[in-house]
Amino acid sequence: MARFWLIADHLPGIAAAKAGLATVDRVVAGLTTPGGSVTVGTVPVPADCTDGFLGAYWNRPKCYLDPDRRAAISAFVRLPAAAVRDAIGRLSDDLAGGRWDARHGQLRGLASTDLGYRLVTATRGAPSAPL
Repeated sequence: MARFWLIADHLPGIAAAKAGLATVDRVVAGLTTPGGSVTVGTVPVPADCTDGFLGAYWNRPKCYLDPDRRAAISAFVRLPAAAVRDAIGRLSDDLAGGRWDARHGQLRGLASTDLGYRLVTATRGAPSAPL
């Protein structure tokens, strides 16, 4: 997630805040049971995603300029308002000056991308036979 352009270029504080969350390895270890199985799958984010979570607008950067959309994204809400205001100002300048397109414009042509979201599924093993 820290490589996502929004975080890497504008809001590294999000990566720092998320660093304290459980890792996939830790979640898998916590869900592993004898005889059970745990699978981890990639959750690609489609280019036209409308869910409104942090990575939903990865190829539509102007969406992050909308204060109503940002208000619905917990990562923005948890950051100091001044940090968000400064980051959004830089993003707005990057878009207006063509810098975003020069660095990331190739993203507009992708159907989906992997931003690091994972789906962890666990099944329990068969119960032990009674003694």
